[in-house]
Amino acid sequence: MKKLYLSILFLLAGVGSVFSQDVEQAVRERLQAFFQTYIPVNVNIGTCRLDSVLIDFHRKTIRIYADNTFSYQPFRPETVNRIYRDIKEILPGPVTYFDITVFTDGHSINELIPNTYRNGKKDKSRLFTDIHYKDAPWVTRTSRPFEITRGLEGRHIALWQSHGKYYINNKDKWGWQRPRLFCTSEDQFIQSFILPYLIPMLENAGANVFTPRERDTQKQEIIVDNDDNRNTTNSLYLEVKSRKAQWEKTALPGFAQQKRIYTEGENPFHDGTARFAQTEKKKNKAFAEWVPDIPETGEYAVYVSYQSLPNSVSDAKYLVFHNGGVAEFKVNQRIGGGTWVYLGTFTFDKGSNDYGMVVLSNESREKGVVCADAVRFGGGMGNIARGGQVSGLPRYLEGARYSAQWAGMPYPVYAGYKGQNDLSDDINVRSRTINYLSGGSVFNPKEPGLGVPLEMSMALHSDAGFRTDDRIVGTLGIYTTHFNDGKLAAGTNRYASRDLADLFLTRLQQDIRSTFNADWTRRSMWNRNYSETRLPAVPSTIVELLSHQNFADMRLGHDPKFKFTASRALYKSILQYICTQHNKEYVVQPLPVNNFSVRFGKKKNTLELSWQGVDDPLEPTATPREYIVYTRIGRGGFDNGVRVSNPFHTLKIEPGIVYSFKVTAVNRGGESFPSEILAAYKSKHEKARVLIINGFDRISSPAVINTPDEAGFDLTKDPGVPYLYDISLCGSQLNFDRKEAGKRLGESGNEYEGIKIAGNTFDYPFIHGKAIQTVGGYSFTSCSDEAVENGSVALEEYPIADYILGLEKTDGNLSRATYYKTFSSSMQRALTAYCRSGGNLLVSGAYTGSDMNDSQGNREFTQNILKYRFDSSLQVSGEHIGIQGLGRILSIPRLPNERAYPVTTPDCIRPMATAFPVMTYTGGNLPAAVAYKGNDYRTFIMSFPFESIREEAGRTAVMASILHFFSADNAGVHRE
Repeated sequence: MKKLYLSILFLLAGVGSVFSQDVEQAVRERLQAFFQTYIPVNVNIGTCRLDSVLIDFHRKTIRIYADNTFSYQPFRPETVNRIYRDIKEILPGPVTYFDITVFTDGHSINELIPNTYRNGKKDKSRLFTDIHYKDAPWVTRTSRPFEITRGLEGRHIALWQSHGKYYINNKDKWGWQRPRLFCTSEDQFIQSFILPYLIPMLENAGANVFTPRERDTQKQEIIVDNDDNRNTTNSLYLEVKSRKAQWEKTALPGFAQQKRIYTEGENPFHDGTARFAQTEKKKNKAFAEWVPDIPETGEYAVYVSYQSLPNSVSDAKYLVFHNGGVAEFKVNQRIGGGTWVYLGTFTFDKGSNDYGMVVLSNESREKGVVCADAVRFGGGMGNIARGGQVSGLPRYLEGARYSAQWAGMPYPVYAGYKGQNDLSDDINVRSRTINYLSGGSVFNPKEPGLGVPLEMSMALHSDAGFRTDDRIVGTLGIYTTHFNDGKLAAGTNRYASRDLADLFLTRLQQDIRSTFNADWTRRSMWNRNYSETRLPAVPSTIVELLSHQNFADMRLGHDPKFKFTASRALYKSILQYICTQHNKEYVVQPLPVNNFSVRFGKKKNTLELSWQGVDDPLEPTATPREYIVYTRIGRGGFDNGVRVSNPFHTLKIEPGIVYSFKVTAVNRGGESFPSEILAAYKSKHEKARVLIINGFDRISSPAVINTPDEAGFDLTKDPGVPYLYDISLCGSQLNFDRKEAGKRLGESGNEYEGIKIAGNTFDYPFIHGKAIQTVGGYSFTSCSDEAVENGSVALEEYPIADYILGLEKTDGNLSRATYYKTFSSSMQRALTAYCRSGGNLLVSGAYTGSDMNDSQGNREFTQNILKYRFDSSLQVSGEHIGIQGLGRILSIPRLPNERAYPVTTPDCIRPMATAFPVMTYTGGNLPAAVAYKGNDYRTFIMSFPFESIREEAGRTAVMASILHFFSADNAGVHRE
């Protein structure tokens, strides 16, 4: 009987074993099919596969292990729930109700949900909840007229813009790290996101931003130092002592520039001395002054240096005297000693002036010392020689390796390969500089360094890869967890970097898709061993923004509107990430204001400014709360601004002075980008008033070539209109052949490398206004074209209107909704009514004819009201275009340059009816300006931008002739 019982047990066990094997086989086959066909929503990660599956029939659990590709997607609570639901639906009946856990990249998919998106308990190992920096920020701009409480105030962020020019050791020459494609190279292209957009956004949110590459595009560099060994200019360093404090030499070395060119291993911060003085609580006691001899008027970054001494104070007071007034800073000298410390960028006049200098006071709330060393103005040219030669480019275009040496970094930080491999050194120095700066801080407590509390880093790159079907390659994120036992320097779980990468990719895709008519691709999040994500002591991510090798990506990438959108998405990601890390609420800084106008006030010698705040449809917190009005007097710089609560402001002015204004919106999260710049002037002997209308809003990519056979960008047709400036262009595209995609398609020249190409400064009412002022007897105000279109500014109040169109035109970029029409329907109605009421209208712009030649209605407006018609686009060669008429010979720039935006192919226009030509292009006698003198109104239409006339005297003479034509019965404008 016992044998029979055992036999039955063995039989049942065998049947159970066969049953289990059959179920396991069925589960494995179904899961293999599930992962091989799995396609996540809105992300392209490639094909996934099942690694293994473990079924415990006793505990009723299933552990499913997917390959790492499965982890490349973003996980959200709803994503995880859907995955489990879909898996349960395909499992065979006997195991449908088992507890299932899916693993990938060594973690359950629940664990890979970023803290930001979790509904319940947060993963504290990835947060900074127990890490608090309690000292003063590295640098604080105390003259800022508003307070940031829900932004990035007190936070320190590191980021950098991919590669730069470097010395190729085995070829004994300097070269780029990436090829020249589609008019740019990665080394230059990514800078056009970081410098004009992302860094200002982060600083506007209150952050201290460090980048290991030079940030200033100014080619000049002036260093003023107590050790003036090489001072061959009128720059001056001064010290003033008080009764209680005098300046003394520190025990630590300081900066001294003993040579023009530096070689491997030389550190200028070891060659000089530094000075210190005891602090006092009262103002204007002891101070040090640095007065630079500026070689040419312009914008210069200001860097200070000092030594961190045992009794240094955290509130060293610096004053920067510049063209717009005085900016005040507090610098925490307990940290960051022995390197360049960025304060800000300011406008300085040429020469040595008492209103252009930096002052360090010994005033402090703390008992201790302040330290003075060199002050640097401007980014300068590369001065690190490799192989006996320098790069020949501005420092901002060089790799981080060379900026680090000039900034006093220790030799092992920038030369781990001891001068034998600059490429690898340049890749590693970005992270090593961050670690050296942050060493000793709460975020990197064990590594020696300068104590700066940098708490995250981001490396922005573009990637390779191409499509032949005009699809977008899109954005890739990279992070590293398999290093240092999965911990960052402060003990934080390295998966904090995955959370950061996820936020970047999520925001980028959402904002780009919402703003542009483009199916932007989100690619994978790789957990891989890259130097820029492995070495940093803090959470770090590489963002491969797009493919510089793919035409569809670059068609968006060259668009300044895309650069703003992508940079704002990156800024919002950083804001959201850091505030989540510290369990803090955040507010996104507002968008720029619009509908800006300036008019004369009801009271004598007053101006009334008005504008409208703009809500952000992508971010409900980005609502304006207050506004800052910045004022510039004459040719000076802008002041520190005045905070106002409402979207209007009245101020008193002095007749005879040109005033300029710009406005920003602010909230608790920070400050927006500025508005366009408007100007106003009250003549002491006014005989008439002029309204200047700024209609030049356009920013755009170069002309797009997109045919079945060709693709690319034609700089000769239209180099585009950058926001303020463009440092991304290397040269004209040479190969447009689509068949060469991935090979030679996009190959480009190098004629624009090192040139900071002028773009739309949004400051042209001032140029027009200065010409009006010089003529004499005319007052003027100005407004945006939107203010005229919506009726908030009445043209009929002004006998003369000056409509600025610059390079405005509908540029055919169908990827965005922004509309840059020269004369919109509402503007046509307003100008028609103005002319018929007896107005005098000046219009200038390069595309006043061609942009209105697209419909019968538009042609009727220009021909019947403005009295001209489009003839052709001017096709000439050379750097400049000659124009003659009104008794003068003038020139405007045709090619990209650093002084003024280029007018590549301006229109030629013909007069209608009784109108007559008054200016022509030299060489072909094609008409460049047309005037109409009617019984009811007068017009003067220029088919080139007035502000592009190179000589100021020429602009004044032309404006004088036009104003005389408008005001005199026997007008002094004659047929050309």
